[in-house]
Amino acid sequence: MLRLVVLVSGGGSNLADLLARTRDGRVPATIVAVGADRECGGIDLARDAGIPTFVEPFAHPRDAWSARVVDRVLEHAPDLTILSGFMRLLAAEAVERLSPDLVNTHPAFLPEFPGAHAVRDALAAGASETGASVIVVDAGVDSGPVLAQVRVPI
Repeated sequence: MLRLVVLVSGGGSNLADLLARTRDGRVPATIVAVGADRECGGIDLARDAGIPTFVEPFAHPRDAWSARVVDRVLEHAPDLTILSGFMRLLAAEAVERLSPDLVNTHPAFLPEFPGAHAVRDALAAGASETGASVIVVDAGVDSGPVLAQVRVPI
């Protein structure tokens, strides 16, 4: 079974779905920890589920903060780290430490609408559809290799 660490910043809706899928066997993995850059609903969800959590509040310099986040992730010896609604960019050196076992879920059909405001940007552009993507994280912004995508009508 894969050992997963999930990083979140918000309510944890993707985390809730992943947790349900790991628990019922649809995803052959175990979430061994959930981390965040702030207290948030995703952290509360993990705590309620009995999953170890950590919070590493964002601080400058980004390189030092990113290194602390990765140190916390690696304490849990994950096979894969998932950025799921994690709204902070990790410094390139931190990405490299977790690479290639670092993936991101993104609410757009990349390369369309990269960045933190993908849904807002799709609506502002008048798009009739957007999507969802899972990518391998690289040092760019939502620019890594695509693992899976699906189109979603607006």
